Amino acid sequence: MKPLISVIAIGAFSLSINIDKNVLANNLANTCKYDAASKVNPDYSTMNCLLTETALSYDVPPEIVKAIAEGESGNWRHFDKNGEVIVTADNGIGIMQITNQAGYNQDRLKNDIVYNIQAGVATLDAMFKRKDLPRINGGERDVLEHWYFAIMAYNGTKPVNSPIVQATGERNTNAYQERILGIINKMELIDLTELPFSREHFQYDSNSKENMKFSTMNYDFDLPLTKSKYYFKSNQKVSAKTNVTFRTRPTTDSPSLGTLREGEIVTITGPFEYEKVSTKKNHFVWYPVKRSDGTEGYVASSYLNYSASTPTPTPPVTPPTTGNVDVSKFADYNANQYWAEDFKWAVNIGIISGYPNVKNPSTGKYESLLKPYTNLTENQMLSILLRYFKPTELALTVAKTSWYGDVNYQLATKYALPVLGANTASKQAIAGKDITRGNFARILASMHYGKTISQSEAIKFLRDNGLTTTKTNEEFKPDDSLARAHTVAFFHRYEQIFNN
Repeated sequence: MKPLISVIAIGAFSLSINIDKNVLANNLANTCKYDAASKVNPDYSTMNCLLTETALSYDVPPEIVKAIAEGESGNWRHFDKNGEVIVTADNGIGIMQITNQAGYNQDRLKNDIVYNIQAGVATLDAMFKRKDLPRINGGERDVLEHWYFAIMAYNGTKPVNSPIVQATGERNTNAYQERILGIINKMELIDLTELPFSREHFQYDSNSKENMKFSTMNYDFDLPLTKSKYYFKSNQKVSAKTNVTFRTRPTTDSPSLGTLREGEIVTITGPFEYEKVSTKKNHFVWYPVKRSDGTEGYVASSYLNYSASTPTPTPPVTPPTTGNVDVSKFADYNANQYWAEDFKWAVNIGIISGYPNVKNPSTGKYESLLKPYTNLTENQMLSILLRYFKPTELALTVAKTSWYGDVNYQLATKYALPVLGANTASKQAIAGKDITRGNFARILASMHYGKTISQSEAIKFLRDNGLTTTKTNEEFKPDDSLARAHTVAFFHRYEQIFNN
């Protein structure tokens, strides 16, 4: 499927490339030592440089720009073997497949690779700034998953690009943005987090060519998301996200200096460099680093993480306090549901909160919601558990790294809770996955007894103390995901039985 990028007007924004942009294009060509008049595809290292430097000049993560170029051109190609620009049947031009763009010089789009790349990156930047597209979390530009809807819009917000197939509720792996993110996973050697969208978030007629309508404009995902690897600075401490070979030069063809172990802290000693073997097609770059023993060498950017030594400031946690919150303000609160009193109690003691100003799929209005049937991740459940059992300690514990689950898992380790996630490269993603009822039972019972409890013992604990009305382990459904309503019901019963 080829992209069709429409003529777009976004306020006063113009996609024209003015004199300043022409200067930038010339500077980029000089930086990457590329002769724009050559009318040949540059080697892979030079193309990597052109795509990366252009992306950074617009403050766009290079991982995304390089993946789009890969998806559009097939192999970072602009010219065919005869030196003619590649133009597709729908008039997509060159490496970024620019189509129907006003304000651009069509001849330069065809004959100047740098100009073509700039047009694509400027378009992508404009998509990220659109106010009619959903926003993910805080919308930080250096977080790759935050660009999900901008990537979609680069190709078009048509039904074909819905993240979820409306008819089946399954993930639409053929959606443009899903394929681009898949390229990042494969070529940058990065494991991006799959964002848990639902079919009700996207309204469309599958037989229509009209744009989709978005029922949710602000997503707040408590998930381990991925920061771009292109913003490390000299003298910054970073860590190896897995065991990785330490090289003498910025290429896998160079000798090994040994292995950096998972979690090992190294220091960035200079700007990143491109692959030295020009025929090797790598999307990633190489950073010069120094080990604690003074040994210097190179590591591929894909294998470096932001280190505990340079954490992102984390806002303090406020201990829960009792209050008099009117839960009827939540549009999906129902006083006739089994969980009504449980949510009222949980919200008022501060162990759980609702979602303010989100689009209600039932009414189409932006309202506050409780979302009682939404599943909890392990990290979200730990937040509730620690607010209930250890509110002061939770508030006073300082994060040691920039990872969002740092404090929760520090305390989980301290109290020997049988969690599946952890603050390691291989287990951070688990913290953002749904927790099962069985694992929840283990963690709750282990906190109660002060020692690790098996799943069978934990379910028996719940049953013996009236925390569940199920009669057998099978009836408890330990492998099912834990919903928010289940969680507040369990904690409310615990409060009534043990603390009243």
